Amino acid sequence: MTTAVAGFRALTLVRLAGPAFVAAVAYVDPGNVATNFAAGARYGYLLVWVLVGANLTALLVQYLSAKLTIATGLTLPEMCARRFGRPARLLLWAQAEIVAMATDLAEVVGGAAALNLLFGVPLLAGGVFTGLVSWVVIVVQSRSGQRPFEAVVVALLAVVSIGFVYDAVGSGASLGGIASGLAPRLAGGDSLVLACGIFGATVMPHAIYLHGALVRDRHGDTRGRESRLLAATRFDVLAAMGIAGLVNLAMLVVGAAALTPKAGDSMASSYGELAATLGQAAAAFFAFALLASGFASTAVGTYAGAVILEGFLGRAFPLAGRRLITLVPALVVLGAGVEPGQALVISQVVLSFGIPFALWPLVAFTGRRKVMGALANRAVTTCCAVLAASASTLFNGAALWFTAMG
Repeated sequence: MTTAVAGFRALTLVRLAGPAFVAAVAYVDPGNVATNFAAGARYGYLLVWVLVGANLTALLVQYLSAKLTIATGLTLPEMCARRFGRPARLLLWAQAEIVAMATDLAEVVGGAAALNLLFGVPLLAGGVFTGLVSWVVIVVQSRSGQRPFEAVVVALLAVVSIGFVYDAVGSGASLGGIASGLAPRLAGGDSLVLACGIFGATVMPHAIYLHGALVRDRHGDTRGRESRLLAATRFDVLAAMGIAGLVNLAMLVVGAAALTPKAGDSMASSYGELAATLGQAAAAFFAFALLASGFASTAVGTYAGAVILEGFLGRAFPLAGRRLITLVPALVVLGAGVEPGQALVISQVVLSFGIPFALWPLVAFTGRRKVMGALANRAVTTCCAVLAASASTLFNGAALWFTAMG
């Protein structure tokens, strides 16, 4: 009887899972590919500790984002709009829009680069096509509901996971090297800036804003079901972030084991070196994984952009218009001939500076009983969240200092 009950509960958790897997796509987008490849190619396994720490932070903050909505019915942007005055609300909205555009830039550029590598499609045309695919995926969500959207995104996530894990297994990675990379250390200002890029690529601000909306769109009114939904969310986040963390580690491992420092700065060079060192199949797996990553993450990014705009300003915006606005910066970058790999790394550093603006309000809201009721964070959870927000803020401050002094 006990086994049957446990089995039923496990099945229920699986059935309720899904929102975190959509959010997890943001953690394995083309920006992650560029920063992890660059980190591995330049510094070997040196920054593994940053990747692990960032993934643990992502696990915590995505859970708290979902928990906020389960407890209050409001997303993080909506809660900010309700609790903060107009100047603070507009400031938060403005920086969140910049974050959304930087996110979209990375995702569209990554998809364009993959189409160029696989089929020779010009980068600008590839960017337009990637934007169109993301628009179609979002239309599926708006017309067919959350489950078909989740199915499409999770299928693309599976392609990304298989592609990079396949390459990591074949790269001849050093387990000792990976273990040594768990010791916190840096190798100068450039490695610090790259560490910020890894943190920004892994703890995605737009995914923090989005997760509550994913939970609400999937489960509807949460009142009376808080305990069950929290249990399902813990399982969902742990599974999804675990997979995302494994894929990110696989990316860094491939960079460390198979790429030279110069190749880590360019998607085309990475593709060529993978073909030369691991074979054409490995290069093809990389390119298809990058393509799936670009398609999936730009759709999720568009969804997040709508949540940000509607949450902070209380206004809906046509999907096609929203897609066009966030697509323009990416197309400008592609049209200007900027190397995709460099654009991706820079965009992730920009994202890193947006993390504290999402984390500190989230920590404040989820720790307050007046906001969360009985679901307010325990002291140990609040302590961990404060440490994560503090680490992000200090990382960014140190990166600014080294950049200014360098």
